[in-house]
Amino acid sequence: MVTPSGLLAAIEDVGADRRRGGFSRHAFDPAELELREWFVEQAESRGLRVTADRNANLWAWWGEPGDDAIVTGSHLDSVPGGGAFDGPLGVVSALTAVDLLRAKGFVPRRPLAVVVFAEEEGGRFGVPCLGSRLLAGTIDPDRARSLRDPGGVSFAEAMAAAGMRPEHVGRDEEALRRIGKFVELHVEQGRGLVDLDRPVAVASSILAHGRWRFRFSGQGNHAGATLISDRRDPMLPAAQFVLAARRAAAAAEDARATVGRLVPNPGGTNVIASTVDLWLDARSPTDAVTRSVVEELSGLAERFAGEEGCAVEVTEESYGDTVHFQPRLRDELSELLDHAPALPTGAGHDAGILAAEVPTAMLFVRNPTGVSHAPEEFAEADDCTSGAQALARVLEHLSA
Repeated sequence: MVTPSGLLAAIEDVGADRRRGGFSRHAFDPAELELREWFVEQAESRGLRVTADRNANLWAWWGEPGDDAIVTGSHLDSVPGGGAFDGPLGVVSALTAVDLLRAKGFVPRRPLAVVVFAEEEGGRFGVPCLGSRLLAGTIDPDRARSLRDPGGVSFAEAMAAAGMRPEHVGRDEEALRRIGKFVELHVEQGRGLVDLDRPVAVASSILAHGRWRFRFSGQGNHAGATLISDRRDPMLPAAQFVLAARRAAAAAEDARATVGRLVPNPGGTNVIASTVDLWLDARSPTDAVTRSVVEELSGLAERFAGEEGCAVEVTEESYGDTVHFQPRLRDELSELLDHAPALPTGAGHDAGILAAEVPTAMLFVRNPTGVSHAPEEFAEADDCTSGAQALARVLEHLSA
């Protein structure tokens, strides 16, 4: 039987990023499309019936599709230069769990499906969990269709080029009705399990988090011919903002604030930028604290811009309130898995989007590095196998 690590090894060259390290696999790019094809092949080789829903999510059904199904899965896309496990581990573990259950002769009494969600990371079009957001109706379809990647290609254009129909995206009542319970396995994005010396945990909650774009506008000009006193350089308030974000998060209760992307326009070495776009990722355990940090930083951005004779525009691109996974299901799975510990996560997931619609749970697999969204992300082969075995126990329990 193929193991999760073996399945991951089979795709280790797909989307490998030679410049950043790690992997860059984004919605409807060649690497992500190749992985979608690979998933279909893997699912069909197991006798699973694969369909795509109106929002580009793939569903592989064990038996006939139907309502009140037990669904598991994750995503195959990545952040730029991401690790090998974030997303794909949940997919390959789901396939391995099917193998494990079949090997023991188990036949589910309820419909069972493995799902691959589209554009979970938001690495191409900027909105995370886009496939599950569209499925649940938490993003306007027109807005989703108009989202553009850094090259100016819209989500609708990319979807159409991949042979899909963007005019159909939006809340999918039929697909939602079919999900009785959803369980997502994911590599841990932290070091909680290392400290607890356990291979698998269940999720308790997801931090309130969102993304905001700050556009600082000034006057583009010549780097040599423009006196310092004559400049309206948007890079200065942008630089001040980056430092302020760290300070604001450090001063708030268990908050995190990150500027991971900053784009000057036109981007020449000897050119004063005319605009600088930067993206703020802000998170904390509560909506109130997260919103407070962003409000404080928005005020500082106005001040920094004004001091340089610039302007700033703030746009909220995505937001998700604190998610508390259903306690009854969480505790049920913890007991089933030898009293697996319950851990919160600072990362967003498709399971968090679906939690408002259906009973949802998550399993985490130990990450000894504690690093995620980077090439150093890791999980031992034995722990990956333990995770797949735990998922198989969960699926058997829920679908019996």
